[in-house]
Amino acid sequence: MGTDSRDTITRHEKNEFHAGGVACNCTDSLMLIHVSQKRDHVSVVSLPRDSYAELPADRDPGTGQQYPAHPSKINGAYAQGGAPLTIRTVESMTNVRIDHYLQIDFRRFIDSVNAVGGVEVCTSRRLSDSATKLDLRPGRHRLGGGKALQYVRSRHVDASADLGRIQRQHRFLLGALHRLTVGGFLADPVKADKLARTVLGATKVDQGFTPRDLISFATDLSRLSTRRTEFTTVPIAGFNPDIAGVGSTLKWDKAAAKKTFATLNDDRELSPRNSTVKPSDPPRIGVEKTVRGNTLACP
Repeated sequence: MGTDSRDTITRHEKNEFHAGGVACNCTDSLMLIHVSQKRDHVSVVSLPRDSYAELPADRDPGTGQQYPAHPSKINGAYAQGGAPLTIRTVESMTNVRIDHYLQIDFRRFIDSVNAVGGVEVCTSRRLSDSATKLDLRPGRHRLGGGKALQYVRSRHVDASADLGRIQRQHRFLLGALHRLTVGGFLADPVKADKLARTVLGATKVDQGFTPRDLISFATDLSRLSTRRTEFTTVPIAGFNPDIAGVGSTLKWDKAAAKKTFATLNDDRELSPRNSTVKPSDPPRIGVEKTVRGNTLACP
């Protein structure tokens, strides 16, 4: 889960990377990542932040205030109940049990990318965003932490909005994994430990990972070819009517989504390993594709 928390980055960084504004304390990015029992494939399903959700009944552990179950956008679960409520919400919507989670804010993201010397991304067309001021020409780009933050946050590049941002996040995730491998960070115990602690941050909240667990997990993933990774967005049926106090929300295609999550629970892949399906660029609502990592990675 990538949150929009930005209190820990400096004023200079906010200005330079156009990361100012008022945070809603929400999850701007949610990815459900399934690693097969044999560690021979990985499936990534993104859950758009504006998805309609029924937040389960909850109690604020600090104040004791009770919240009944109520409609919301999925990113509002974090604003109300932090990671615990987000996990409960995702589990109730997907019927998939969450074993571990990673919570990344702006500070951890910038520092982690800088720690590996930047991450390479590729684009076949110009990417220009009026809000984040991202401006990338076609080709390869090595992005440092701040520029990478602009890349994964941009949602005003074209009409694809959040779906386009999700696709860029998938590309970035592949680039980050490649950087870990070619940079030798996982093979150096000191570098690996330092990087894991940077990703996990100073929080005392148990995310289900120790630094050693995270290193082991990343090492297993780095051994997979990009063809053994697959990426998709939960199937979308369109938009729901506006809800008072919530606004416009995305409607999941319930039947298709149920099939997607049942496949994960069965520890099966969402697409054939020899699939040559290529991502739509930009993506469109209602035609979500499952694509293999080799179709997203830099050529």
